[in-house]
Amino acid sequence: MSVPRFWRRIHSLYRLEGTKCPKCETLFFPERNRCIKCNADELEPFFYSGYGKVVSYSWVYTPPKGFRSSIPYCLAIIELDEGPRLTSQIVAVDQTEVSIDMPVEFAFRKISSEGEEGVITYGFKFRPKGYPNHKKKT
Repeated sequence: MSVPRFWRRIHSLYRLEGTKCPKCETLFFPERNRCIKCNADELEPFFYSGYGKVVSYSWVYTPPKGFRSSIPYCLAIIELDEGPRLTSQIVAVDQTEVSIDMPVEFAFRKISSEGEEGVITYGFKFRPKGYPNHKKKT
C-alpha cells in the first residue's frame, strides 16, 4: 500500500471503521465510496464492535519480506458480529488453540517495521475474546 493511501485510511486501521449504506443498510469493511448493491454514493461511517469469529485459518511458516520475525503466525478470515469478513492475523494463541468459530476481539498491534530504525506500522489484529483470560482452566 502506498504511503499516501495508507495515511488516508489510517483512521479505519486504528479502529474498525467502515461504511453503511443508508438506502439498503449494507455494511462494508474497509470503507467504500459507493454501495455495490444499490449504487448509492452517500455512505455513512460505521463503527464495528470489534468482535467476531474465526471462519477459516492457516499457520504461515514462509512469510513475505517484513514478516519473518514473527513466524509462525496465524492468518485468519474473521467474520465480524455485524457480518462483513476480513483477513487478519490472530495473536496471543498457540497453534493448538485456534479453531473454527472461535470468538475473537479486535487488538491494536504492530504490523511491521522497516529495519531496526525504520518506520513502524500499526493496525488491527485479532486475539481470543476475553484475552488474557481466554484459556479454559482444567
